[in-house]
Amino acid sequence: MPRRTPRTTLDRLRTPGRFPGFLKTASVCALIAGLLSPLSQAAVAAEVTATNDYCGGQCSDILPPGENGNATLAQILLNQAFGTQPEHAEDQLGPYANLAKGYSTLTNATINTFFNDASFGVSADQVASTLSPAGRTDVTIVRDKKTGVPHITGTTRYGTEFGAGYAAAQDRLWLMDVFRHVGRGQVTTFAGGDPSNQGLEQQFWRNAPYTEADLQAQIDNAVANNGTRGQQALADANAYLAGVNAYIDASDSGRYFPGEYVLTGHKDSITNAGTIDHFKITDLVALASVIGALFGSGGGGEVNNAISLLAAQEKYGVTQGTQVWEAFRERNDPEAVLTVHDGESFPYAAKPANPQGAALPDAGSVTTEPLIYDATGTGGDASASAASATATATALSSAKRGMSNALVVSGSATASGHPIAVFGPQTGYFAPQLLMLQEIQGPGISARGASFAGLSMYVELGRGQDYSWSATTSGQDIIDTYAVELCQDDFHYLYRGVCTAMDVVEQKNAWKPTTADDTAVGSYTMRVYRTKYGPVEYRATVGGKKVAYTTLRSSFMHEADSIIGFQMLNDPDYVKSPQTFQSAVQHINYTFNWFYADSTHTAYYNSGDNPVRASGVDAEFPVWAQAAYEWKNWVPATNTAEYTPASAHPNSIDQDYYISWNNKQALDYSTASWGDGSVHRGNLLEDRVKKLVAAGGVTRASLTKAMADAALADLRAEDVLPDLLKVINSSTVTDTTAAAAVTKLQTWLTAGGKRTETTAGSKTYADADAIRILDAWWPLLVKAEFEPGLGTALYTAFTANLPIDEAPSAAHGPTGAHAGSSFQYGWWSYVDKDIRAVLGESVQGGLPQKYCGGGTVTGCRDVLISTLKTAAGLTAAQVYPGDDLCAAGNQWCADSIVQRTLGGIKHGNISWQNRPTFQQVVEFTSHR
Repeated sequence: MPRRTPRTTLDRLRTPGRFPGFLKTASVCALIAGLLSPLSQAAVAAEVTATNDYCGGQCSDILPPGENGNATLAQILLNQAFGTQPEHAEDQLGPYANLAKGYSTLTNATINTFFNDASFGVSADQVASTLSPAGRTDVTIVRDKKTGVPHITGTTRYGTEFGAGYAAAQDRLWLMDVFRHVGRGQVTTFAGGDPSNQGLEQQFWRNAPYTEADLQAQIDNAVANNGTRGQQALADANAYLAGVNAYIDASDSGRYFPGEYVLTGHKDSITNAGTIDHFKITDLVALASVIGALFGSGGGGEVNNAISLLAAQEKYGVTQGTQVWEAFRERNDPEAVLTVHDGESFPYAAKPANPQGAALPDAGSVTTEPLIYDATGTGGDASASAASATATATALSSAKRGMSNALVVSGSATASGHPIAVFGPQTGYFAPQLLMLQEIQGPGISARGASFAGLSMYVELGRGQDYSWSATTSGQDIIDTYAVELCQDDFHYLYRGVCTAMDVVEQKNAWKPTTADDTAVGSYTMRVYRTKYGPVEYRATVGGKKVAYTTLRSSFMHEADSIIGFQMLNDPDYVKSPQTFQSAVQHINYTFNWFYADSTHTAYYNSGDNPVRASGVDAEFPVWAQAAYEWKNWVPATNTAEYTPASAHPNSIDQDYYISWNNKQALDYSTASWGDGSVHRGNLLEDRVKKLVAAGGVTRASLTKAMADAALADLRAEDVLPDLLKVINSSTVTDTTAAAAVTKLQTWLTAGGKRTETTAGSKTYADADAIRILDAWWPLLVKAEFEPGLGTALYTAFTANLPIDEAPSAAHGPTGAHAGSSFQYGWWSYVDKDIRAVLGESVQGGLPQKYCGGGTVTGCRDVLISTLKTAAGLTAAQVYPGDDLCAAGNQWCADSIVQRTLGGIKHGNISWQNRPTFQQVVEFTSHR
């Protein structure tokens, strides 16, 4: 059978999955009849054997919805009309979803009921097909019966990478094509002008406005600066591209290419007219820029920080206002959960004793730099404007959604004496998934795991012969904001004393209606002004002088550099120990936390090019674009600088356990985003894993159960609600409405405070009323607790730095609502510290005053009861207003996870879990 194809981009992409009532069932059947006979690729069964696997059958993984992300036009039409699924399009979705109710009875023997066996190779009785792509004799692609994962085995390096490219295109061609257009800011031209597509391309292109020459220069520099490994990476990439393009040619001539090309007007279903453009090497950099921006570029937000600091100083005066701001910022909160918890300090981006070079804007002078010019038609209507505003806010925020977790336990605490890891990235939920599974075996490469579609020349997260690795987003600050003083006009600036013209980079896009996207004709130009200090993001005045605020990212113009680290991770002759693992990930400039486990050791390392800042520069705020405040040894032409040494990055080997859920890495190591305080979703893992380790005898099942239990927990209920109820119950609750609400909340809390179905598949939450009450109450109580004391202006400014809530039903992160990932950003730490202070309990790193009810238990109790009564009176329809998937009042549906359609194949929604999208459970039994 030919491999089938997917659809467009992030939560935002409109293409075939959303075509409007598009064909009646009868006409679908008629059309399908003429499309069911495309030529198929030859496939023969053959066995892949594994002699280099040291996991002993104890490596497992899962990646919903399924490996197959390609669908022919006929398969798309069948799915749209009858809900039928192409083979292997969703066979991992059910096991993934079932863990939510099945984890309580999990044993080591039943792990693979919910996960795939991730052993190397395919046994003879499980081989579904074998393909020699393009007739090559130096590589085979074997697919297994259960999941259809490609197992690529090459006898030459070129053939191995050719096979990886071919398999990637088999499984994700349409998605790869979409994302190369996202990276180039050309989604609307390629996939249609829906406002969601407009917002998507604007969000990414604003921060990475590269020309073709820029993309090529990044490749040239990465190769030139990395010796033989750089040359090998280039050869691997070219072989990979040759495989991708060979599949394009084969599927085009055989007419089994992704059906989305027809639905978006790129191919004709009758004549086969039209072309699918070959991939070129600069497309890989465009793809990498999207992934890096989504998951691996911490920092930014300095202008918003400055605005809230000015608001605090306006209310309290400079000295006290600064103290208030620092308390809410929680740069180095002593109660924050840490990944490296042995007390070692890794100072970075700390508040300088004597700040220098700050360039705070004059009050009210900040305006956001426009991106869109010359809009016509649907490029400039109200929907387009709303999409642009959202994209701008997301692009400029420091609150990058991390969405990944890790639980790693040393062998000293396990039943077997071998380390155990349960870890993976939370990359959102898409159909097809952004990641794809594969196994690659060839000269210098031996790995199985997940890679981002179009970048799968190496496994990016997975396992090697006797080790496994994974990552979470770290978010340390590698982005700084500079105030460039304008001269001559608004498009010239002072660069080291010389009035210099800004560079102008433009992307002109136009679109027209297609079957997939009926958005009317429209167009616009995206225009970015670039300086030596990065793209212009805001304009303002500082002390009356006109300035442009620019953002300089250490990974800007270096999107390709990380390929070397991934190459090393796949090389069994390189990674042989925790030390060599750490050495490999030091070559990755994305801001990630990396975790490692083999049969004896565990390890951790925080990656990223952390610039060495000039003495006195505070990374939290904009600074003047002057030589005295530039990064140490910064070279503008190449955007290189001196970076903090590897030893200064949080790192560790063989700590008793590691947890990470995008929390603070270590003592004195500041991250760019707000919210690393006393209550963080990392606590959900910390509390469970610490308890397991203390008891000893940890197993794969018990560690997986800890992850799954945390995945259903409501952070507010588990870590904040007990103290809220303590205040309320400080005297008898006489109001009947409030009393009933308290009883429901207490009952839910006693049951564990989980958001879980009554029974598997019931689509109704146990303790549904209590969950509804807390969802309604939280925003009301936060506002009533803090706004009177802070004042409206400062409260509003702080909510721009840190949103007050991130419940499962909220629209948040790069995937909007129904995204799974929840409770990363919110005011739970503020509420926790304030309520404990009001109760007279010990608080380290407390807020500067008691806010709730003026700081008294009685006053605070009145505020809490008043807001609780209001919340209890809100109906489910008011709390969960409904959307295009869910009816108003459907609580379960509002929380549920949706595989966002990026192609023509749709899947049903599943019950909420807050867990990695791709996930491994590993315990190696031996070592080379």
